[in-house]
Amino acid sequence: QVQLVESGGGLVQPGESLRLSCVGSGFTFSRYAMAWYRQAPGKERELVASSIGGSTSYADSVKARFTISRANAANTVYLQMNSLKPEDTAVYYCNARWAALRVYDYWGQGTQVTVSS
Repeated sequence: QVQLVESGGGLVQPGESLRLSCVGSGFTFSRYAMAWYRQAPGKERELVASSIGGSTSYADSVKARFTISRANAANTVYLQMNSLKPEDTAVYYCNARWAALRVYDYWGQGTQVTVSS
C-alpha cells in the first residue's frame, strides 16, 4: 500500500522558517520524481518545487527562499521554507510520480502552513 505522509506544517510569523517532511512507503522511492504542491483557499493547486534525478526546480514565487531536498535512503523528501510570507499560506502536498508503461502518481494528505502576524 502506497503512502505519503507529510509533517512539519504550522503557524508562523512572516519572516520565519519551517521545514516540511514527507515520508513515502510502498513504492521504490528513489525511482520517483518528488514534488511539493500547495493550494490556498479559493485557488488552484500549484507546483512549488520538484526533484527529478539530480535536478531541482522552483516556482518563481519561492525561488531563493525554498529548498527541496531528498534522502532516498530514508524515503523522505523535504521542503525548507525560509523568509515565509503571508501569501505562502496554503495546504502543502507531497507528490510522487513515475512514468513508465503507465503513470504512477501518488499524493499525501497535506499539511497546513499558515503565515500570519
